[in-house]
Amino acid sequence: MEEKNNQNSISRRKFFGLTTAGMALTIVPGYAVSGLGHVAPSDKLNVAGVGVGGIGRRDLSKITGQNIVALCDVDWDYAAKTFKDYPNARQYKDYRKMLEQKDIDAVLIATPDHTHAVIGTASMRAGKHVLIQKPLAHSVYETRILTETARKYGVVSQMGNQGNSGNSVREICEMIWDGAIGEIKEVHAWTNRPIWPQGLERPAETMKIPKTLDWNLWIGPAAMRPYHSAYTPWNWRAWWDFGTGALGDMGCHILDPVFQTLKLKYPISVQGSSSQVNTESAPVASRIKYEFPARENMPKLAMPPLDLYWYDGGLKPDRPDDLDEGVPFGDQNGGVLFVGAKGKLSCGLFGDNYVLFPKQLRESYTAPKKTLRRVEGGTMGHWNDWIRACKESPESRVNPSSNFDYSGPLTESVVMGNLAIRLQELDKKLLWDGENMRITNISDSEKISVVTSDKFTVINGDPKFDTKKIEIQAKASSEEWIKHTYREGWVL
Repeated sequence: MEEKNNQNSISRRKFFGLTTAGMALTIVPGYAVSGLGHVAPSDKLNVAGVGVGGIGRRDLSKITGQNIVALCDVDWDYAAKTFKDYPNARQYKDYRKMLEQKDIDAVLIATPDHTHAVIGTASMRAGKHVLIQKPLAHSVYETRILTETARKYGVVSQMGNQGNSGNSVREICEMIWDGAIGEIKEVHAWTNRPIWPQGLERPAETMKIPKTLDWNLWIGPAAMRPYHSAYTPWNWRAWWDFGTGALGDMGCHILDPVFQTLKLKYPISVQGSSSQVNTESAPVASRIKYEFPARENMPKLAMPPLDLYWYDGGLKPDRPDDLDEGVPFGDQNGGVLFVGAKGKLSCGLFGDNYVLFPKQLRESYTAPKKTLRRVEGGTMGHWNDWIRACKESPESRVNPSSNFDYSGPLTESVVMGNLAIRLQELDKKLLWDGENMRITNISDSEKISVVTSDKFTVINGDPKFDTKKIEIQAKASSEEWIKHTYREGWVL
């Protein structure tokens, strides 16, 4: 595999709590140094980035005062700007080769969804702390493995849903836990995504693979197919084999305040409806209903069973009648509506621009005292809060708030919503066993028809429809979507 060493010397590896003998070392916590306005050379973390041509470049730029020692991307043309940003970092195309570099302490992963799990687990098994972009993984099973691996190896984990570190979501938690709107049995969440093409059929033509792109590595564990520019860069989100659609892209952002506030874990059922679903690509628009069981009550807030509704592709809930005219309902990216027994609360992306209503509730309510830890820098401090935790001794470490014990169940719920979309032809509520990651009410004999091609033309003034479908086994398909079969040579 290709590798370029631009580093004149490699600094001594800092273990940050992991040693070959299993002994924990105590180091100066990041906050103790950064509070002085600088980071001592001995306190710098050695960070590697995988998937650095797009969002990965932005993520690396949010990390301040550390050593960026390795950069990995399968497309060196797409990653060229990032390579220029960090000229002393060693350059790779294969993350497995990169992980042989001994001085790496932490790995930031911003590749397409379908490769998150293989890169993340390999990094953690090598003793590296990890930050993985949202959604955490492509499937429920992959997400569970990431969560369990982080716990097993004692590394610091964080998902890239930066709103999780913001002040707004903490303020919403504190108000709702204070009983501001009473117990909540219904929540609605929506996004303006997709803002990329979806509902697509697989391209029939083939293209020449760019010289700077390693197509085999880009495909990774997914089934091999010919290269096409419709897949990369960026547009991979639409394709079932590589991305998780609008739900996967934005669900971990939009639903984060809901999961934090209402202490959700696994749903017990899910139902979906959408625009046309085909074998290749997520639909243009969808609506999903999750049902969650009751949770343990809090001192001022009961936690009854909850119905959670998700909308994307331009769909959204009706504007409540008791929300004042002119008051924003979410924002341009989407939003959340909490429906309580005493009132309602709505917010936009990351919990920002929240509003209590009706008006008399908003004017009479006094916000409670702060009870939750605030992250320095709020939303924009999300990456450095991960860095801080990486530097702390395991015995006294304060984990970042979107560590995998939290963001794992959140991601599992998000990506399993795609099961409801793909299985909607069964025309029933899907019962979900979250602990065992399976749908319990699909029989071996049930089948669904899925569109493979849908053509429309007008000939001599007459419309001509040509829709082709295939019939597939519903149970076997659901099991494959929950736990993928990987291409030969790739393991989790």
